Amino acid sequence: MRRPWGEPGSRARRPAEGVTCAGPGESWSPSPNSMLRVLLSAQASPARLSGLLLIPPVQSCCLGPNKWGERPLGGGPHSGPVQGLQRLLEQAKSPGELLRWLGQNPTKVRAHHYPVALRRLGQLLMSQPRPPPVEQATLQDLSQLIIRNCPSFDIHTIHVCLHLAVLLGFPPDGPLVCALEQEQMFRLRLKPPPPLQPALREARPEEFTPHVMVLLAQHLARHRLREPQLLEAIAHFLVVQESQLNSKVVQKLVLPFGRLNYLPLEQQFMPCLERILAREAGVAPLATVNILMSLCQLRCLPFRALHFVFSPGFINHISGTPHAVIVRRYLSLLDTAVELELPGYQGPRLPRRQQVPIFPQPLITDRARCKYSHKDIVAEGLRQLLGEEKYRQDLTVPPGYCTDFLLCVSSSGAVLPVRTQDPFLPYPPRSCPQGQAASNPTTRNPAQRVVLMLRERWHFCRDGRVLLGSRALRERHLGLMGYQLLPLPFEELESQRGLPQLKSYLRQKLQAFGLRWGPEGG
Repeated sequence: MRRPWGEPGSRARRPAEGVTCAGPGESWSPSPNSMLRVLLSAQASPARLSGLLLIPPVQSCCLGPNKWGERPLGGGPHSGPVQGLQRLLEQAKSPGELLRWLGQNPTKVRAHHYPVALRRLGQLLMSQPRPPPVEQATLQDLSQLIIRNCPSFDIHTIHVCLHLAVLLGFPPDGPLVCALEQEQMFRLRLKPPPPLQPALREARPEEFTPHVMVLLAQHLARHRLREPQLLEAIAHFLVVQESQLNSKVVQKLVLPFGRLNYLPLEQQFMPCLERILAREAGVAPLATVNILMSLCQLRCLPFRALHFVFSPGFINHISGTPHAVIVRRYLSLLDTAVELELPGYQGPRLPRRQQVPIFPQPLITDRARCKYSHKDIVAEGLRQLLGEEKYRQDLTVPPGYCTDFLLCVSSSGAVLPVRTQDPFLPYPPRSCPQGQAASNPTTRNPAQRVVLMLRERWHFCRDGRVLLGSRALRERHLGLMGYQLLPLPFEELESQRGLPQLKSYLRQKLQAFGLRWGPEGG
């Protein structure tokens, strides 16, 4: 790559309006304000909306944790020069070379290159027993480059730069740390946008076509955007247009509510869906089950619809259809929800011969983002801390939930070898009345089961602490079946520097949970 000779410190442009910078392993999404402006525009054509929601602009990648707990340098595809500059920064042999690559390529520098440069600087300083002294002018020039360009950073890049600057020994009251802290506080103190729900309610219903609202719903679900104003607008549209919507459209409109774990305030939302299910249940079986899946995540299953989908006629009808496998899996999950959460249900159930494992393997999102996951380094920490015979990884327990890490624990809190115990708790938990799982499974087996649950960044709605519906459902059902849950939040995992710190963190978490191992644990 040729180095264009230009003035160092060229100020990067601020992000374009309507662009929401993504976190590690996350995709781009426009801001809610920009979406609403297009929706409320009289000239909002489906093609324009599709372009806004589905076609991301060229953007810089963000850093995210890989399987060893470090943050991979880059998180997405880039054009050749941008990716080439990142590679040059990663391979720089000296701090001076780092500065030259940044200062002499102003047109190719992106926001994510600065954390790459800081991390490489730390590697250069720590790779030698006696690192060569770094010229103060070099550090000052690097600081000035970051200070001038930090207004264009997303909040995650600011956080990474601030963390690395402190670790590298930049003074806490110095210009670099102060500038990053001020920019971080400015982002956190941004006032929320003015309420837009009244504007949506004042708009005429004909201004919102089903196609436009479906695109909006799919966008919110795909990017985990838990925007109450937009979700309430979708719920209001569904109620107003109830008679004009079929179940195939309704399943797409309802999808974000279950995925984002959001029950709308619209009072007619559930009555409207119950009427649609009663009217359309026999027309589109897969759409009917999809709607019930979203309601299952919201814990709002209507008994009348359950009677219908568990009836022999419905089950026989879907058996010969192309989507029979996925419908049976969803029906199996619905049957699990009835078993664990609906003690008052007295209707038909899914026959045992029709039941299949719900989620026999890790979810697609976890497989797609495995390079950002903490699972491998947590597994290594557990192996060194407990020994590999004391835990099971990615074990699927009945009725089909995949667990991250499972431990068998005696009544005194000692971690037992898994090979000497049955790792599964009985399902269905018949020791208690139907619909109420045993909170203490010691009636059949004195060994308790502890499940370590990784709560990665993408397990939550974006920019929030609300678990996605599928995650909340899995944790809720495992708890109702008698498994003891020990969450490992991504914020805590990301703050651990290397394997020794992670082992200390896991030791503290397990001991605080009352677990013992080693010579003192038996």
